[in-house]
Amino acid sequence: MTIANWCIVAACVLPVLTAGLAKASTARRSRKEGGYDNRQPREWASHQTGWRARAVAAQNNGFEALPLFIAAVVLAQQSHAEQGRIDTLAMLFIAIRLAYVAAYLANQGTLRSLIWGAGLVTSIAILAMA
Repeated sequence: MTIANWCIVAACVLPVLTAGLAKASTARRSRKEGGYDNRQPREWASHQTGWRARAVAAQNNGFEALPLFIAAVVLAQQSHAEQGRIDTLAMLFIAIRLAYVAAYLANQGTLRSLIWGAGLVTSIAILAMA
């Protein structure tokens, strides 16, 4: 597997880990006290506030960013674009997504939007290699 393919795996796992932070932070609480409820995860998520709510929102955005990134990597590789450049941009995308999650959790809306834009541009740059 190429580095870019491993980055696809990382991009798929990152949203799950992001929401996992919020879920894990309530692990010691009972369901009645707001602890994570695996029987009704969406209802639990809808009652979150603060950084936990932002973690759930970051998870959703992470899933939304996947199709373009995955398609970009696959199409660039299928067109036999330079693999080293694909790998570099894919690693950049992962770094950007990590920064995005950090900005989201820190409630830095403007910075988060700028970082999101950088991720979009990175995916488009990979796609343009196809």
